Amino acid sequence: MAVIEHLVSQARRHCFSSSLIRSCSSPNSSFTWLHRSFCSSSSPIQPDPNPPRNETNRNRPQPLSVQPISYAVKPKVPFPSSHQEPASLEQSDPNVDNPQPQANVESRAWSREDVRFVRDFNPSPVVSYPKRVAPLPEDKTQEADGEAERTNEEMDAERKKIEAEHRVMRRVFRIEEPKVPFPTLIKVEQPQNTKGQKVVHDLKEAVQLVKKNAMCNFDETLEAHVKLAVDLRRTDLKLTGSLSLPHGSGKALRVAVFAEGAAADEARAAGADLVGGEDLIEGIKNGNINIKEIDKCIAVPQLMPQIGKEISKKLNRLTPNARDGSVTTDISRAVKEAKKNIKFKKDKSAIVHVGLGKVSFTEEALCENIGAFVNALLLAKPTGLKKSSKYAGYVNTFHICSTMGPSFPVSIQSLSIAADRYTKLQLR
Repeated sequence: MAVIEHLVSQARRHCFSSSLIRSCSSPNSSFTWLHRSFCSSSSPIQPDPNPPRNETNRNRPQPLSVQPISYAVKPKVPFPSSHQEPASLEQSDPNVDNPQPQANVESRAWSREDVRFVRDFNPSPVVSYPKRVAPLPEDKTQEADGEAERTNEEMDAERKKIEAEHRVMRRVFRIEEPKVPFPTLIKVEQPQNTKGQKVVHDLKEAVQLVKKNAMCNFDETLEAHVKLAVDLRRTDLKLTGSLSLPHGSGKALRVAVFAEGAAADEARAAGADLVGGEDLIEGIKNGNINIKEIDKCIAVPQLMPQIGKEISKKLNRLTPNARDGSVTTDISRAVKEAKKNIKFKKDKSAIVHVGLGKVSFTEEALCENIGAFVNALLLAKPTGLKKSSKYAGYVNTFHICSTMGPSFPVSIQSLSIAADRYTKLQLR
């Protein structure tokens, strides 16, 4: 198929070349030669050897008339003086065409479109501008430095003048020049013994230091932290107790009294917060009274069976007990003691933490409260603790502090004196 297409293209090309000669013989039918070129006739039509001259000139293609065009003269762009080249070099260059302007060409201003048709038009020349150097900071500060130096010189001259006047005045009136000592840093030494341990304070002195270092904007609590012997870490040796502080703990305790009749009136007069009989029991049983707001419960012996049967599980540790004096007929004394009563016990590390009043108390009141606590701590000493005397082998260290202040150790001798004084006051 490709070979046939090639032969057809060659035949067509041959027919097109011979059509120019035959076109004159058949002016009326311009496309008959294409049909006859593919015919099988052996006698081709011969062109007329003497065709009419007029018809031949008429059918012959006329050449296009070319009109001469004159281009404008290439303008000479003036270069700067620093970049001008000698005129001799421009004239000696054979590649530059400088046609002579015609006489009939009018001189006129060149527009942008005219310049676009000029051959070898030289673009705008390269213009070099002088370099601009930015001033350095040193250049700017030269004048300022000079002014500052002049100002310093004037100040020095004025200072020397004033010093000379003062010197003359001292000589005339015989005034000695004051000698100011060189400032030195004074290091405050903490009072420590030769072994590097803190000094153990007396009880009264320790209370004064606690009150001095209590700087918070609320009334802080004076706390006591007692580190007991190592043997008291045993779980079988329990240490719990309670005491009534002579001047109170400064904390408002809520006391509930289970009593009726005259005992109830006596409890209200003593300052009990909740007083009642069966109605109080029913309120706790139904949940109308919040047990978490009660710190101490006191009851008369007549209501104990009903309390143990109905609300003992809810009261739990607050259940009145004859051993700690919460089941009694002397309601007034029990309420007053409960308001001042505090409880203490040791933790797993054999340390007792207890609050013994407010920092706003007087020093004597705080010392008496501490003496009462030490006496109760001695009474609560476990019987199974061996190899111990009154204090040795039982109390290792005793520290007191405020809620947000530092702690101060207290000597065992001063604690023993405070406990003995409290015992004598109780015996009176």
